[in-house]
Amino acid sequence: MALAYSWKVIKLTKRDYYEILGVSRNASESEIKKAYRQLARKYHPDVNPGDKEAEEKFKEIKEAYEVLRDPQKRAAYDQFGHAGVNSQQGQGGFDFSDFGDFTTFGGFDDIFDMFFGGRESRRRTGPKRGADLRYDLEISLEEAAFGLERDIEMTRTEDCDACRGTGAANGTKLEVCPVCGGTGQVQYSQNTPFGRFINVKTCSNCHGEGRIIKEPCKKCNGRGKVRKTRKIHIKVPPGVDTGSRLRVAGEGEAGEKGGSPGDLYIFIHVKPHQFFVRQGDDIVCEFPISFIQAALGDEIQVPTLEGKVNLKIPEGTQPGTLFRLKGKGIPHLRGYGRGDQLVKINVVIPKKLTAKQKKLLRQFAEISGEEIKEYKNFFDRMKDAFGV
Repeated sequence: MALAYSWKVIKLTKRDYYEILGVSRNASESEIKKAYRQLARKYHPDVNPGDKEAEEKFKEIKEAYEVLRDPQKRAAYDQFGHAGVNSQQGQGGFDFSDFGDFTTFGGFDDIFDMFFGGRESRRRTGPKRGADLRYDLEISLEEAAFGLERDIEMTRTEDCDACRGTGAANGTKLEVCPVCGGTGQVQYSQNTPFGRFINVKTCSNCHGEGRIIKEPCKKCNGRGKVRKTRKIHIKVPPGVDTGSRLRVAGEGEAGEKGGSPGDLYIFIHVKPHQFFVRQGDDIVCEFPISFIQAALGDEIQVPTLEGKVNLKIPEGTQPGTLFRLKGKGIPHLRGYGRGDQLVKINVVIPKKLTAKQKKLLRQFAEISGEEIKEYKNFFDRMKDAFGV
C-alpha cells in the first residue's frame, strides 16, 4: 500500500507536457518545436552552468518534447496521460543519454548552433571568391562632365603562374594529409553528464586544407599567391560626381581554390573648379559687370565648359540676377540630355572716381531727383559739432 500511495503522489505532481512547453493541446508539430527551442535556449545547462534548478527544468522540457514530437507517443499521452508513455520512457522520466539524437531538430549541429552560433567544422571547403578592391580617382569637373578613359596601376594578389596557384613546386603534387585523411578536420569524443559528444577541430597539420605541400613553390614560397602591379584600363562615363562608384568586374583579388576573382571599385572625387560650382546637373558661375553695363545693357562673353558664349545683358539688370544657358551644364548620368548653366550677375561698384566722374554722377542724380549729401571727413564733422 505504501508503494501504491507513493506512486500516486508522483502521478499527481507530474506536470502536464503541454503546460511545460506552454502550448495548447491542438498545437501543431512546428509550434511544439518552436516552443521547445525557445525554452531550451533559456534553460540549457551550458547557458546556466551550476544552476541545478535550470538543469531540472531543461530535463522536464526535454522529456515533454520527446513525447509530444513523436506522433505515437503523443497519441498515447493524449489518451492515457503519463501512464500511456511510462512504459516507453520508464517511470523515472526519460533517458538523457540520447541527448545528441535530435532527429526532428536537425541533429547536434542545430543544438550547437542554437547556443554557440556555429561550429568550427562548418567552414568553407569549396571555391571562395576573391576580395574586392577600391581605387580612389580624382578628376576635374570637365572630365566628370564629358567622361574619360585612363590607365591606372593596381597592386593585387594573383595566382602564382609558376605553380598555378597550388603552392607546390612544378612537377609535384599536393598530398593527402595523413592526420585528417583529407577532410581537414579531426574528431574526438567526449563523455559528459548529458551524453557522448563528438567534437570537431580543424586539422593542425594541414590547417584545414586536407592537403599538404611536400615541396613548396620557390616563387611564392608555397602560398600559391603573389603580389603584382597591373595596368588596368578604365572608362568613366559622362555625368559622374563625387561619390559615384564604378565597378570593373573581375579586376579584384584572386579567388581561393578556383574561386572567381573579386571586382575593382572606382570611387570618384571631383576637384573644385576655379569658376563653376556644381548643383546637381546644373553649374553656376558668377560674372562681374560694371554698373554702367547693368544700367545701359550690354552683350558679354561668359565661359562655359565648352568655351565662351555670348550673353545679352538687358538694360536695368539688377545685382544677383540669374541668366540660364540651356544645355550647358552636366550630362545626365542615367538618361539623355544635360543640365543648364546659371550665370549670376555681380555688379561691380568702382571704389575710386575721378572728379569728372563724380560731377557727372551728381548731374545724373539731380536729373533723377535724388538728393546727394556730401561725405564729410572727421575734422569737418568736428567743426559742425563743436564750432571749432
